[in-house]
Amino acid sequence: MAAGANGNVIFGPEPPKDCPRCPRLVAYRQENARLEPHWFNGPVPSFGTTQARLLIVGLAPGRMGANRTGRPFTGDYAGVLLYETLLRYGFAKGEYHARPDDGLKLVDCMISNAVRCAPPENKPEPKEIATCRPFFEARLASLSKLKIILALGRIAHDQALATLGEKKALYPFAHGARHELSGGRILYDSFHCSRYNTSTRRLTPEMFQSVFEAIRRELG
Repeated sequence: MAAGANGNVIFGPEPPKDCPRCPRLVAYRQENARLEPHWFNGPVPSFGTTQARLLIVGLAPGRMGANRTGRPFTGDYAGVLLYETLLRYGFAKGEYHARPDDGLKLVDCMISNAVRCAPPENKPEPKEIATCRPFFEARLASLSKLKIILALGRIAHDQALATLGEKKALYPFAHGARHELSGGRILYDSFHCSRYNTSTRRLTPEMFQSVFEAIRRELG
């Protein structure tokens, strides 16, 4: 963040490590830092290439996952299914070993989150989602080749629509849904690849793969 010539705040695509904008999330971040001082414990930056045609949007960093490692979907169960699927469909190369120094690279793809700081119980409040929106808006603006957004869960879906100024009623969330947005981009939906969703079979690997198969066909 920086101040423009007229005094307005200019947001970059990534919050500063000590972002002060959400008091509840700041307090949670500080408590995690006290308990686990060697963890990342900050707003987790997006991962991938700015030349990406595909942006994958998650909910928020998990306390034991990205909040610990500093890379989206890295270090918890959700990352296993996501990165295995990205490798399967050519959106990543290398090997995923659940740590940020494993050498994994994304291909034509970026991963970000609707909310950049870990929330208590993985539940950001509506005000926090809105407060983090300028960073998401700046990240979208930075992706000049972006064609497809994949929302993992309803909060990511709603954040994308709100950021793009789209009416939610016109684009209802549903697993596997494909929405043609007014700006020419495509929004795909998937249930989040969380441990809860996969253990309850609300989301199976086959269901998740089917979404990526459709995206791969569309991008070529």
